[in-house]
Amino acid sequence: MTRRYVMATRNAHKVDEVSRILQAAGAHVELVPLPTDAPDVAETGATFAANAMLKARSAAEFTGLPAIADDSGLCVDALNGMPGIHSARWCGQHGDDAANLELLLGQLAETPALRRDAQFVCAAAVVDPVHDTEHIVEGVLEGRLTDAPRGEGGFGYDPIFIPHGEQRTTAELTAQEKDAISHRGQAFASLAPLL
Repeated sequence: MTRRYVMATRNAHKVDEVSRILQAAGAHVELVPLPTDAPDVAETGATFAANAMLKARSAAEFTGLPAIADDSGLCVDALNGMPGIHSARWCGQHGDDAANLELLLGQLAETPALRRDAQFVCAAAVVDPVHDTEHIVEGVLEGRLTDAPRGEGGFGYDPIFIPHGEQRTTAELTAQEKDAISHRGQAFASLAPLL
């Protein structure tokens, strides 16, 4: 039996990616995007997990459906873990991938390759108002950053992130290759048995 969940995002790329990951993990769910009239949620949490839970609770309350949300980002060692929870709006404007990449690469311009370690982190939350349950899981992908974008796939910081053990950026991997190792892939594969 397929169960419907609302995904607490208006990002179509993220809905597609999470749907793929959950299906590959054996979850029988239908993800629907957050309705356009749903309220925006202020991401006031100090952690990825806190922000994911804020979004999932808000989506569940607004729609009455079980809700899935994630909060994810890039944590750069040379920047003391930043942009972290501010990844999507690092340039000061939410969701401007090109400006975020340009700013981050500018900030790392003098940083040698040996000091460009970084991690993609994802916290995934599910809130089920019918059964009054909440769960949260996390996934982490370790890697390093390039000095220029490469690849056409993915979104966000994918064009500058090379997972450890790889020579390609996550934007150069196929969707299936990326899903198998990504922070989001790990988190939602862990969440799948709970759905």
